Amino acid sequence: MPDNHSPVSAGPPPYLTLAPLQGITEVLFRNLFARHFPGFDAAMAPFVKPQGQARFPDRLLRDILPELNGGLPLTPQLLHNDAANFLAMANRIADLGYREINWNLGCPAPMIVRKRRGSGLLPHPESILALLDQVIPRLRLGLSIKTRLGLHDKGELAALLPRLDQYPLTGIIIHPRLGKQLYEGRPDLDGFAACLPLTRHPVAYNGDIVDVAGFVALQHRFPQVDHWMIGRGALADPFLPGVIKGMAAPGRAEKTRRIRNFHDELYAAYRERLAGPSHLLGRMKQLWAYLISSFPGREKLLKKITKAMSEDQYRRIVEQLWDEGETG
Repeated sequence: MPDNHSPVSAGPPPYLTLAPLQGITEVLFRNLFARHFPGFDAAMAPFVKPQGQARFPDRLLRDILPELNGGLPLTPQLLHNDAANFLAMANRIADLGYREINWNLGCPAPMIVRKRRGSGLLPHPESILALLDQVIPRLRLGLSIKTRLGLHDKGELAALLPRLDQYPLTGIIIHPRLGKQLYEGRPDLDGFAACLPLTRHPVAYNGDIVDVAGFVALQHRFPQVDHWMIGRGALADPFLPGVIKGMAAPGRAEKTRRIRNFHDELYAAYRERLAGPSHLLGRMKQLWAYLISSFPGREKLLKKITKAMSEDQYRRIVEQLWDEGETG
């Protein structure tokens, strides 16, 4: 079985989408990632924050404005649980020229769940169906759903899926965990397998694709799935999508050089856009929580990065990674 340095065996290339990670995979990140690291076919934007009729469209929609998104083809995502507000935002997105949106029924964040949004809606199938009944006849875009196996019990999605067959969805993306698990524990692959015969809609897989061997194992187990979503695994190893597509992984020095170029461009873009060094460093620290995995044996530097209080201190720490990687 191939490792992370070996391309996937020959065959039709899988369709790969960059998963949405709130606070990380916004427009600057997506554009630069696509420029530096090949492999993804598309991206899904982090959800547009639901604010009623959205009085501040420029602020709410900045991340998905087509003129700013010059990288991967993008699908915007909504978190709304109110049909009128859902349609108001969907119409705005349609006016921007998009042809599809995604409804987030998977977010496990406790604050979201308490408001019956994201995976907090899964124990309430009647509310889900009522919104679709009101929205679908007036929706000007295609609609997909991103979800989990349930909030408390995987029977929640299993019971919902056949009832979604009556709606013209473009697809269903399933993360095989429960909402209450957040991102802990192993994905429930048996639970995912049980969902496949319960729906007529195309199903995509999302969750813990972190290396080529794991991806190939998923492909073998689920040959009917041809759409895969990768988030945290690509942040930890930006070359993973390309290797999955059959590209050779670069050597250590080349890998470090390309990650450094990406990092430096992203840092400069954030520095220009974000308000002050605390926001800048906070954003970079979020990324390093994943990206440090690309520098095995140097994980202890993550603690130093997270404790950096100034830009100078931060740059001195990451310079150690560049110097060691490019000369190693």
